[in-house]
Amino acid sequence: MKSDRLLSVLLLLQTRGTVPAHELAERLEVSVRTIYRDVEALSASGVPVYAERGRHGGIALLPGYRTDVTGLTADESRALFVLAAQGAHAALGLDAAIGSALRKVMAALPAPHRPAAELTSRRVLVDATRWTRGPGDGLPVDHLGTLQDAVFADRRVCVGYVHSGAQDPDEPVTYTLDPYGLVSKAGVWYLVADRDGEPRLFRADRVRSARVLDEPVRRRAGVELADVWAVLKQRVERRTGGIEVTARVRRDRFGRFLRLHGGALTEVVVQDTADTGDRDGGGGGDGVGKGEWVTVRLVCEETRAARVLLAFSDAVEVLSPPEVREELARAAAAVSSLYEGPQ
Repeated sequence: MKSDRLLSVLLLLQTRGTVPAHELAERLEVSVRTIYRDVEALSASGVPVYAERGRHGGIALLPGYRTDVTGLTADESRALFVLAAQGAHAALGLDAAIGSALRKVMAALPAPHRPAAELTSRRVLVDATRWTRGPGDGLPVDHLGTLQDAVFADRRVCVGYVHSGAQDPDEPVTYTLDPYGLVSKAGVWYLVADRDGEPRLFRADRVRSARVLDEPVRRRAGVELADVWAVLKQRVERRTGGIEVTARVRRDRFGRFLRLHGGALTEVVVQDTADTGDRDGGGGGDGVGKGEWVTVRLVCEETRAARVLLAFSDAVEVLSPPEVREELARAAAAVSSLYEGPQ
């Protein structure tokens, strides 16, 4: 409705100051000509709105004019923007309504509270749909406050993290992370962060220590929390229908392994020295177990798809499940038979 659009124009101008006509048109999904007609309508109704020409021009209100609605504290405004975070309204068809409501709330806030409210909407997401229930669900999250401090301070964070299935849960792996924000996924909190420039997902209840560093965060330019979450969420949901494979990779080949198969990984467990005892599904005692290894978990669409790992020869060993080991053994034997005896 035109009345709703006129109010949206007014609230955007009140919140943002001078706004280019084309940006208003994009935000409200109308043409630039329609925006100028709306400006004329606002002016005719007594609203002191005007257009500035030139490179830095746009539509603006006279200084000091505002629709004054007050009373919200800083914490109340942040709470509203967490409640209204993206992700929960699309299924109800309320995306447009929530956008309009947030503009009204933002315009109503006292000016000092606006930056904190806007930052909250960019740094915290609430996603109510569930993946699968794990044994850690419902456990207290001891370091969520520290992770939140890092997110809002735009600082790097050093965490001690225990991966699922780690051999020793009392010895977490230490990572320095560049956080984008926090996501609540059906009651389970996740830290979305870059590790060495690559997007990663960390369950907050597996964080055993957390320390905010003095270094500013190193996020990828132009990338927001919602963008990274969408990619990571898609990865997890795509893997749930495949076969989970546990393998170990020689550390000196791990970089190449990541480049080729990083999209299929669900878990990485760094081990400084490989175990030399029995492994799930069997394993040889031919010296493969010696040296430094990285244990990984990845998902293959089917058993035969795991044959791509044979390209790494003895630098990758599948530990489980047994049917994948058997499939690779058959494939390796078939290749070996081609080269036995004279040509």
